[in-house]
Amino acid sequence: MKPLFVTGIDTGIGKTIVSAMLVEKLQADYWKPIQSGDLDQSDTLKVRSLVSNAVSRFHPETYRLTQPFSPHKSAAIDGIEITLESFRTPQGSRPLIVEGAGGLMVPLNIKDLMIDLIRCLEAEVIVVSKNYLGSINHTLLTLEMLKAKSLPVRGLIFNGKPDTDSEKIIQRFSEVKYLGRVPEMPLLNRESIRAAAKAISFLP
Repeated sequence: MKPLFVTGIDTGIGKTIVSAMLVEKLQADYWKPIQSGDLDQSDTLKVRSLVSNAVSRFHPETYRLTQPFSPHKSAAIDGIEITLESFRTPQGSRPLIVEGAGGLMVPLNIKDLMIDLIRCLEAEVIVVSKNYLGSINHTLLTLEMLKAKSLPVRGLIFNGKPDTDSEKIIQRFSEVKYLGRVPEMPLLNRESIRAAAKAISFLP
C-alpha cells in the first residue's frame, strides 16, 4: 500500500485531527516529515495522544524546525536547507499516514514545494477541506493542481460545520471520492477520535 499523504486547502484546516482519525481507523503508522515550530507540542505528539490502539508507530520527523513559519523560511533561520534527497519513507507492515505542513504549494526551499515531496514519496493524497467563504475555490484549485501533476487522490474529507451546497459543488466539479466528515467535537480526546473515525468511509 502506498503512503497516504494528508494535505489541506489551507493551514489550520484540520490535517492533524484527520491524521489521528486515519491512524486510529487503519491502525496505521504516522509520520510528519517536517515540523515547523511548536516542537514541545508537535503534531506527532498530538496524534500520539489521540490514538488509542497499541500497535501504531510514530516515526521521528526528518526536519524539526524551531520557528513557526513556512518550511523554507524556518529552515533558513535555523541555518539548514531542506532537500528532497533527505526524506526516507519509514518502512513497516502497516499503512503509513504522512501529514504535510500547510498546503500543496508551501515552499521547502528555493526550488521545491510540498507537492514535490508528495511525488518523491510516491504517495496517494487525502485532501482535507473546510467550509468558509472562498473554500470552494481553494479546494478545487488544490484538486486541480494534484490532477495537473498526475498525483493520485484517494479522496476528500470535510472538517467542521456542513455546507451542503458548497460540498455538492466541490464534488460535482472535482469528481473526487467523498470519504466522510470530521464532526464537531466539544472534547478532543481518544474517545472522540475513535468515535469519529468510524464515520470515515475508507478501506486500505
